[in-house]
Amino acid sequence: MNYSVVKGSSYVLVHAPDMVIHNGTTQTTERQLHPDSEYLKTLPEHLRSFDEVVNYLPNQVYIGNHTPAELRTYEQPWFDKKIDDASKDGKFGEILPQQEFIGLIKIVDAFDLVKLEESFTEEVRKKLSAHPLITEDMVAKLKKGEDIEQIEKLISEQGAEAIYDNRKIVGCVKRAHDIDLNLTAHVLFENLVAKASAGLTALNLIAKNNINPEEIDYVIECSEEACGDMNQRGGGNFAKAIAEFAGLTNATGSDTRGFCAAPTHALVLAASLVQAGTFKNVMVVAGGSTAKLGMNGKDHIKKGVPVLEDVVAGFATLVSENDGVSPVFRTDIVGTHKVGTGSSPQGVITSLVTEPLDRNDLKITDIDEYSVEMQNPDITKPAGAGDVPSANYKMIAALGVKRGDLEKTEMPGFIKDHGMEGWAPTQGHIPSGVPYLGFARDEIMSGKINKVMFVGKGSLFLGRMTNLFDGISIVLAKNEGKKEASEGVSEEKVRGLVAEAMRDFASHLLNE
Repeated sequence: MNYSVVKGSSYVLVHAPDMVIHNGTTQTTERQLHPDSEYLKTLPEHLRSFDEVVNYLPNQVYIGNHTPAELRTYEQPWFDKKIDDASKDGKFGEILPQQEFIGLIKIVDAFDLVKLEESFTEEVRKKLSAHPLITEDMVAKLKKGEDIEQIEKLISEQGAEAIYDNRKIVGCVKRAHDIDLNLTAHVLFENLVAKASAGLTALNLIAKNNINPEEIDYVIECSEEACGDMNQRGGGNFAKAIAEFAGLTNATGSDTRGFCAAPTHALVLAASLVQAGTFKNVMVVAGGSTAKLGMNGKDHIKKGVPVLEDVVAGFATLVSENDGVSPVFRTDIVGTHKVGTGSSPQGVITSLVTEPLDRNDLKITDIDEYSVEMQNPDITKPAGAGDVPSANYKMIAALGVKRGDLEKTEMPGFIKDHGMEGWAPTQGHIPSGVPYLGFARDEIMSGKINKVMFVGKGSLFLGRMTNLFDGISIVLAKNEGKKEASEGVSEEKVRGLVAEAMRDFASHLLNE
């Protein structure tokens, strides 16, 4: 069977300290309920500089400059350990400063809703002009900036959302409708951030993997945002908007939603579409969320930890027709959390991990690596959520013991050999399996490993439509080479048989 393959992946982080203060849900809620709280007063003192963000080991792993295996050589926590060779440019992507990202938000704005102050615009124009992936045509969309007085008037009188840099107002996002709650400035700001971060990730995917953008014919966007208006609140389409920005002139696309599980759902969909021959090259892409910025900030400050949720993240990957070389998505090894599965941890892992393995006569130990919820424990431990990847690996190992795939004494070794430390920011959908996709491709192609299972899980009950949990998994494996479509009767022989049957039918009609 000619499975589809993964041709490359990219990962982007955007340092957004002012967005932590003004756009993260934890902070905006605190400002509404307790505007004079000590937390809001001390928050700026606990924010990291851009250099500190670049020098943070998990961030370097995210963009590909260090490997997940290297995380184990550093004792936790990692926030107090500097990386000497850190760079904002990575093998898989980049870390972008807030100022340049604000300029990018203006560039992706198709309705002139973003207004930036004049001197700030000129400063950003110079910086983005030097960015290797930002073209002259993109920079030209910055246009001339606005007077700060006009921007402040839009904020105070017309409901515009302020944009801050270095604690100062440098622009705003206007509302797009007087009464439509779905087109308020706050919602539009969130959506523009998602579009801009996804667009930058798409540009990195194309550039770092030598991809011809004109050959991409479908885009699946799988973030946790939703764009629309009062008549169709989540109508979309982020995918088409991102494709337009990234120059994918021959692509169409649509949005897929499933909370944190959405990226893995999107991988299964992309792999199936390509394998079926419906499309040849499908990009899966997602931008980040401002709502999740500083989500656990209160706990971090209490524990003497910097506010580590200070980056907006994005990821992208390209799923293509089998080239005989790149790792394949085994669409016959897909695990699903069914409606009747239930929400117990054992039931969830059984449905996502062991059931698809059983269907293919595989043991838990036959999968070389499991990429689960790869959340960074530096972030989750101070917040009381523990080490999320470790908890997942312990459950998988325990099921392995129960099934007889390994002995109880082998559990620690299994977790070490088949699991990883988490390094992804808690941006909801971003940690869910996909952060390892770039490394997995490289390691399979180099012969280090043969099979990786990607496991995505989601909390559907957050939407108040169902109490159900969700999850899906798929295996990426070594490419065994292209297979002929018909191993029995050749295509030429099939044509001959059809022609013979038509002749016999015609002869029958003439003899009646």
